[in-house]
Amino acid sequence: MICVKAKIPRELTYIDDELKAIYHSKDSICIWVFKSRESRNEFMDNTMNMSKAEREEYFINNYSN
Repeated sequence: MICVKAKIPRELTYIDDELKAIYHSKDSICIWVFKSRESRNEFMDNTMNMSKAEREEYFINNYSN
């Protein structure tokens, strides 16, 4: 296991882990939050092998209000 120490906003720690999708690269960590476990799983399935930019665009087009 590798842990990276970071200051995580308290509000994010209160959100159920099953509603979060996490992506990391060499210079960033992205956390997407969903309204349901099903939406999160759909996002994960549909964005498999996408780049960070592609995932961000997919999230905006499909899940942001």
